[in-house]
Amino acid sequence: MNLEEVAKLARVSTATVSRVLNNVGPVRASTRARVLKAVEELKYTPNLHARNLAGGKSRTFGMIVSNLENPFFFDVFKAAEQTARAHGFEIVLANTDYDPEHLVRNLRLMLGRRVAGMALVISEMDPAVNQEFAELDIPAVFYDVGSPQHNVANITVNYGKGIERAVHYLHALGHTRMAFVGHHPSLGPLSIRERVFRETVGEFASAIDWKVVASADTIDGGRQATRELLASGLDPTAIICVNDFMALGVLHELRDCGRQVPYDVSVTGFDNIKLAEVAWPPLTTVHIPRDRIGQMMVQVLMTPEASSERGRNFVIDPEFVVRASTGPVRS
Repeated sequence: MNLEEVAKLARVSTATVSRVLNNVGPVRASTRARVLKAVEELKYTPNLHARNLAGGKSRTFGMIVSNLENPFFFDVFKAAEQTARAHGFEIVLANTDYDPEHLVRNLRLMLGRRVAGMALVISEMDPAVNQEFAELDIPAVFYDVGSPQHNVANITVNYGKGIERAVHYLHALGHTRMAFVGHHPSLGPLSIRERVFRETVGEFASAIDWKVVASADTIDGGRQATRELLASGLDPTAIICVNDFMALGVLHELRDCGRQVPYDVSVTGFDNIKLAEVAWPPLTTVHIPRDRIGQMMVQVLMTPEASSERGRNFVIDPEFVVRASTGPVRS
């Protein structure tokens, strides 16, 4: 697909297409709309690095993540960048804020840069993106989403195992009023954790009272979810969080409300980010090896000829880490 075909479909000159794509010079709104529609229909990606690539292959990978405010995503990127740099590659990073439209837009920009491979560390997945990768000729690796294909490897974590362990551990400590704090419950990888929580507490039938709440994937989101829980009438003695980032907000809000952790309420997180170790009290959590994930992603992208690695699904079993934020239920 080239610039001339876009211009022909939009009934404009190639110069006008160039002005629209580069957002320079005056272009009528109706003309701009026609050009963008043609770009969308033809799935055209401008070759932003054609001049640089004239002498050889790209040494750049693209990475798209869901939420850079959450240290989990930055940790994966940092490990990937270190691995890439050690082998003479660089990584261009983009953030979606869990918005599928941002995902598609960022992906098109990355492909326009003619990246040598793509890594997606996201929870939101547009079906069109999966289909688009099936038609591409570059290696890609997904974390948690999509499915392995001829050019796509997938890395998944056994989230269910981590949530089951947390519920059973808290129940063994005598907790019978539990809550789950999550975010974006409709997104696949996140819905798994909530679903397994529901199923696991259901194993104990009426022995456990429970509630699920959701808020934003931020520390403030954790605080808001905690306020909702405390006002719900459940008065939980244990709160399981979808990740450590929100758990930090839960700890903060409980402290502000005069609740002692773990004397009044036990709290668990998920991911084992560095902040979980230095939180007060240190956070019981489920360890996800972010360094390993970032390294694996780059290793797969650097060896596209290794077909045994592409099209594979790598499954990681998490480890349960007990710290001071959990304890026996108060008599």
